[in-house]
Amino acid sequence: MKIYNGYKRLARNYTLLADEYEYTMSYGYLLNDKKELEAVFDVFFRKVPNDGGYAVMAGLDKIIDYIEGLRYSEQDLDYFRRAGYPKKLVDFLKYSNFTGDIYAIPDGTPVFPNEPILTVKAPIIQAQVLETAILCFLNGSMEHATGARRIIESTPRDKEVFIDDLKVREANASVMEFGARRADGPEAAIDASIYGIMAGCVGTSNIIAADMLNMKALGTMAHSWVEIFDTELDSFIAYAKAFPNNCILLVDTYDTLRSGIPNAIKTFEYMKSNGIDTSHIGIRIDSGDLAYLSKEARKMLNAAGFPQAKICLSNGLDDKTIKSLIEQGAEFDSLGVGDNISKPNGRMGCVYKAVAAKKDGEWIPKIKLSNDAIKIVNPDFKKLYRAYDKDTGYAIADIMTRQGEKINQDDLLIVSPKDALKRKKINNFELVELQKPIFINGKLVYDDPDIKEKQAYCESQMATLYPEIKRIMNPHEYYVDGTEQYVNFKNEMIMNVKKLVRKI
Repeated sequence: MKIYNGYKRLARNYTLLADEYEYTMSYGYLLNDKKELEAVFDVFFRKVPNDGGYAVMAGLDKIIDYIEGLRYSEQDLDYFRRAGYPKKLVDFLKYSNFTGDIYAIPDGTPVFPNEPILTVKAPIIQAQVLETAILCFLNGSMEHATGARRIIESTPRDKEVFIDDLKVREANASVMEFGARRADGPEAAIDASIYGIMAGCVGTSNIIAADMLNMKALGTMAHSWVEIFDTELDSFIAYAKAFPNNCILLVDTYDTLRSGIPNAIKTFEYMKSNGIDTSHIGIRIDSGDLAYLSKEARKMLNAAGFPQAKICLSNGLDDKTIKSLIEQGAEFDSLGVGDNISKPNGRMGCVYKAVAAKKDGEWIPKIKLSNDAIKIVNPDFKKLYRAYDKDTGYAIADIMTRQGEKINQDDLLIVSPKDALKRKKINNFELVELQKPIFINGKLVYDDPDIKEKQAYCESQMATLYPEIKRIMNPHEYYVDGTEQYVNFKNEMIMNVKKLVRKI
């Protein structure tokens, strides 16, 4: 992602962002002459946060910067010396850099449980030490993007536009990201702003993030502005004089209906009588019964001759409260959302698992079994496709295959990797490979889009999901399946591993 005005996407070099066991295992690989062994690791998550129907891919921009900066400085190496690591490992790290391949689903794509959203293919030590950093970048980023998109999807959508020849229904009300002060630290605040905008927010109140993206920050006033002046009306008129082109007045400091809105109307009348343009006026309500207050506000503003005045609602909004507001007929033109983008409930829980290793020039699939079926890994160095219905453009399923596997593009039988009895035949579809090459032989080969391109891409990709998958409550489960060949291979591998265990 292009970052402007001299900023770097990452605040520091994160070469040492790793857990201890990644380096103890690395030393073990050295001792066992496995440093040249190529391995494949998949990143995936097992469950969508908050019982949602989808997640949104995010964080690839940070991973790109991390990999490009992955070098062991003398300061880094000194840590390993002080901590008593063997000289053999320190000497190896001194000349180590990433020479492998990374494939990933682009930022802004809706993604689903148990599919590889990112794959690393590299010599085993290089691949192993990336685990913590990659998971850290993806988990946080995807939580912000997914939380933001759930809020975007909860707003009314009946404006039709075209993005890349695809008809998209846009939200009627704009969503602004206001969550920096609620974030878990400054980097999380910046991430919330960036991924919130990527997911569809019109902008952010966070000035540093806005500057990084070459955008203008958004905002109104705080209650302290109103309190500092002798009267609420004085504060409103002073604000109108200072900011006539963005005169959004916070009306709930004292009493929204008896004081705030009447004083806002007096302010707009003052502007009108003094020749100040009233094209960009409005109010914000930040407390109380937002549905009732917004409906009453709309009546009062219209009756006073200011139907152009916008209504912004804020105060801990999430997808469920927004849905409730809409059902109650709330009147609003924009939403200011903080907590549930910068610090949303639920966690992604992405994991990083070995799925293949190369021996004598041949890829050998690897699998982790568990008594808990949901934790059984989908093995092998795979390809991942999304099947789109040619008539409707809707996504039908995501499909895993083995490398080099030929796919029947006319009538394809897809099978659940968790339950081989769940199978479905699809036809009249187009297959699109989801993962894109990001690094090949250690070199960046991917041109990461800028924020506006990512936002448009996210909007167009979300439009390909059936509404039932995007609904807030009890969403339909999207198909993440395999070809019959892949699922048969997986089940046979499970049986073979279990047979070996029984013999021990």
